Amino acid sequence: METDATRMCEVLVGLPDVKVLGVIDQLEGPLIVRVETRGLTPRCAGCGRPADLKDRDEVTHVDLPVFGRQAKLAWVKRRWRCLHGDCAVGSWTETSDEIALGDRFVTTRAARWMTLQVGGHGRTVDEVAADLGCDWHTVNDTVVEWGEALLAVDDDRVADVEGLGLDETLFNRTGRWRTQAWCTSIVDVGRGQLLDVVEGRSAAGPAGWLAQRPAEWLAAIDYGVLDLSGPYRATFDTMLPDAAQVADPFHVVKLANSRVDEVRRRVQNETLGHRGRKDDPLYRVRRLLTKADERLDDRGRSKLVGLLDAGDPRGEVRMAWHAKEVVRSIYEIDDHELAVDFVDRLAIDLQDESVPPEINQLGRTVARWATQITNWHRSGLSNGPTEAINNLIKRIKRIGFGFRKFRNYRIRALLYAGRPNWDLLDTLTPARIR
Repeated sequence: METDATRMCEVLVGLPDVKVLGVIDQLEGPLIVRVETRGLTPRCAGCGRPADLKDRDEVTHVDLPVFGRQAKLAWVKRRWRCLHGDCAVGSWTETSDEIALGDRFVTTRAARWMTLQVGGHGRTVDEVAADLGCDWHTVNDTVVEWGEALLAVDDDRVADVEGLGLDETLFNRTGRWRTQAWCTSIVDVGRGQLLDVVEGRSAAGPAGWLAQRPAEWLAAIDYGVLDLSGPYRATFDTMLPDAAQVADPFHVVKLANSRVDEVRRRVQNETLGHRGRKDDPLYRVRRLLTKADERLDDRGRSKLVGLLDAGDPRGEVRMAWHAKEVVRSIYEIDDHELAVDFVDRLAIDLQDESVPPEINQLGRTVARWATQITNWHRSGLSNGPTEAINNLIKRIKRIGFGFRKFRNYRIRALLYAGRPNWDLLDTLTPARIR
């Protein structure tokens, strides 16, 4: 059993090859642990001869809390010099990556802890800064620096992908008019893995990201999953021409529901001359129209039919509702070839002159995206994992009360939702990455 008080203190400090010089207990402040490195006198890097001690300089670093109290590590750093006039080295200050990196005022272990707490556990920067007794910028800059280093060495995180999903999320609103700035999530939908986040929701961002990937990695992608987005379709057409594109079923059904709602609002205005009010039949039926038919009980179906009879004199809303249900039935078909025939006939029927113009528009959309819609029957893939990843990203945005810098946003999103290998964090330092 260890009985030497100084040695016990050094063990509790937990740093290799350091000597504890003392502990300063401030009643209304953090504990300050003063340490000095052990070791032989170094040799000059220029001439190889023994160096001479020039002076000492105490540098205070933010360290991990100890016994429920904030703590600082005061490192008494020795400055060495070469006494030989023919040597150009001059003087230098000792360094130790195990204690702290270069000119950083955060210990290495505290930096790793910050990165895990903010990046992996999704804690706010303010919370971690309060635990450590430092400011917001110290924590945020450290998390970004170490997070980028971790993502750079985690080669296995972006593994072979069968299905690649693209979807947009709102990054922030900027300027006087609160202009929306968007970003695109790039996701491996098979593993539910966030690969990266790029600025914008045009084709340029994801296409530029894909252009940086190896050709063999791109060739392994069999499916590109997307909502009914023209820019994302252009991305896959350009960068992954051999991958089959899959339209997300949720967005196809959502589009059909939105067309039903457009018909309902138009008929409402044409028949009553005003927007829906609480006692208007078509306003009262708005929720039932978007509800799946199989989820309607007898009471709900009777209410739906009765309100349509009362507020839909030409049967346009009823026709739109039936069209929506037929679109939903696309995903009840198991066979791909049958699905192709069904969707082709459906697109023609929806464009018939007897149906409302909004449903004509739906038919034209179904015709343009018929191949992508029916590719779901081949792959079974959807953008559901991408939407789940976006929910995680939105959580990070909520707890941070929004972001102004995309670099901070991207790193925080990838650390929290990108599932990096956290075991690598203890094996690297940003100084070695650069």
